[in-house]
Amino acid sequence: MSAFYLMVPVSVLLAAGFLFLFLKLNDWGHFDDTTSPSVRMLDDKTLSDQGSKQDAAPASDRDFTAPHAENTKKQ
Repeated sequence: MSAFYLMVPVSVLLAAGFLFLFLKLNDWGHFDDTTSPSVRMLDDKTLSDQGSKQDAAPASDRDFTAPHAENTKKQ
């Protein structure tokens, strides 16, 4: 039980230290995303024409080819 009296304050101080460090780094801009806005226009997933359903579909849906009927028949 005496270890419990030591572990609780130490864990609270450790959690408060990590919270303080996170908030300080957040203020300094450590977690700001400076790369994505400049390369977003190079991404193939962003499309200028969002009206067309085929253009807006993910590449995995557009490239799907159905199996041929003769390959699916059991012999």
